[in-house]
Amino acid sequence: MDRPSPVSPSSLSSASPRASTIGTVAVVGLGTMGTGIAELLVCAGHEVIGVDIDPAAVGRARRAVEEATARAVRRGRTSERERTAALSRLRTFTEIGAAADADLVIEVTTESYAVKQEVFRALDAVVRPETILATGTNALSVTRLASESAHPERVLGLHFFHPAPAMGLVEVVSSVLTSPAAVGAATDLATGLGKEPVAVGDRPGFVADGLLFGYLNQAAAMYESRYASREDIDAAMRLGCGLPMGPLALLDLIGVDTAHTVLEAMYASSQDRLHAPAPILGQLTEAGLTGRKAGRGFYSYAAPGSARTVPDALTPPPGPGLGTEPRVRTVGVAGSGTMASGIAEVFARSGFEVVLAARTTGKAEAAVERIAASLERAVRRGRMTAGEREGTLARLSPAGSYEGFAAVDLAVEAVAEDLEVKRELFATLDKVCRPGAVLATTTSSLPVIALARVTRRPESVVGMHFFNPAPAMKLVEVVRTVLTADAAHAAVRSVCGALGKHPVDCGDRAGFIVNALLFPYLNNAVKMVQEHYASPDEIDLAMRLGGGYPMGPFELLDTVGLDVSLAIERVLHRAFRDPGLAPAPLLEHLVAAGCLGRKSGRGFREHARR
Repeated sequence: MDRPSPVSPSSLSSASPRASTIGTVAVVGLGTMGTGIAELLVCAGHEVIGVDIDPAAVGRARRAVEEATARAVRRGRTSERERTAALSRLRTFTEIGAAADADLVIEVTTESYAVKQEVFRALDAVVRPETILATGTNALSVTRLASESAHPERVLGLHFFHPAPAMGLVEVVSSVLTSPAAVGAATDLATGLGKEPVAVGDRPGFVADGLLFGYLNQAAAMYESRYASREDIDAAMRLGCGLPMGPLALLDLIGVDTAHTVLEAMYASSQDRLHAPAPILGQLTEAGLTGRKAGRGFYSYAAPGSARTVPDALTPPPGPGLGTEPRVRTVGVAGSGTMASGIAEVFARSGFEVVLAARTTGKAEAAVERIAASLERAVRRGRMTAGEREGTLARLSPAGSYEGFAAVDLAVEAVAEDLEVKRELFATLDKVCRPGAVLATTTSSLPVIALARVTRRPESVVGMHFFNPAPAMKLVEVVRTVLTADAAHAAVRSVCGALGKHPVDCGDRAGFIVNALLFPYLNNAVKMVQEHYASPDEIDLAMRLGGGYPMGPFELLDTVGLDVSLAIERVLHRAFRDPGLAPAPLLEHLVAAGCLGRKSGRGFREHARR
């Protein structure tokens, strides 16, 4: 491939140049991220100068690119000829002077002002005045780095995501000093690499990490408080939100020390307590337990750099739940809405005899009809046979009163998320259910103990929080109060296993695991829009491509319902009294205006009326 022309001296003050104006790129710092960026660039046809003062790092980087391109050949993604050409475009050095011929330099060194400023001073002395200097930081101020450069107008941020060859997002960060032409050249480069560039201003964390690290910090604090185990926190966020990794495993991958640095920078800027690093992050960093790269962080790994976890002193033992749980054969489901119908379907499909009770027989029968329609769809899609459908329906009995729960072993409440409504129902269940029956609530935000206290059997009351849609979602949060007996807790965990669900244990506090971590993240996304830092489209794109989220925060808010989201935010704020958890005024204003999301036809976006 012909080498593109370099950036001309006048191009930084003229219209945005094309991607082809950047030919040779120097990558300074050949750690994991720098190596990934170098691989990406050479495979896209750029001449790459790799620089690291550590000869061992240089050797590791070259071997890593060789191995990655060899895998690409084996998988049929490139040819051997193309691989040979790509490797010929990578030259590596231990002296920064080698970057002199670069049209663009991407610095990917340690997240330290002192280190990065030293690199930028050295680059000022060797590169051409028109060479663009980019920092790969995700935490430090681009403006501060640029202000000490000989040519601050050419300094910007290029924030790639790990692993750089695979992740689709690049945040292009400009300071108040950055030339629009430099931003244009960097943006065109990212586009030429097959990435989605998002233009952002200079603030710690930018868009994706600005949202991601707040969430990771809260997960670390949750673990540190011993509210839930590391395994349960990670499983809850993977299964409850569809995330590719749990937050503690992700902290180990990113590096606990890196996360601590990012959060320190975010807190210095925002003074938001939600960004103040959880003490455990500093403690692990000081102890050298920085995650995968050290072989130990929140988890233990087979070796430094390995992705394979190994059992350690904190690994839960295999085996059944606590104690000897009562055998559950018959289940009562209270409610007639979507969640109640879904839960009843899950139990009936798993072989349990189910009584579905509502305030009237008509409502209960309508719920069973919805279940029948769901089962019919499953038959058409080949997920069950007609015989299995008929057997499932035969195990369902609609009832117009809760008297039908007299013989059930487990009663599951799935009515409106209203404390007084649920309290009244639990008082009724306590009267009609036999002694020894377990009473479970599916609440996602209300205190389980408030429901337990209206019964004469608080030791038999437990939270069993299913996720919507119940037939598809694998997670159940099992919530025990200070009065819940081991037997009731173990019974519910055993039932979850019979349903093919994954139970995670948590205590009785607002939001449990998933909502306590999810909704502050959503609220912070709203604050970004409110502050005009980024648009809903840019933020959704950043979280899908940069964070691996199945939906962006605004897609999710409109789906869940802005009124539901606001109610949960208010519960969290009231429970924890943290100013950072106060609902964003923009969210409150939209709800007050009747903009509730998909169900109303308008939320953060316009939607077709249902």
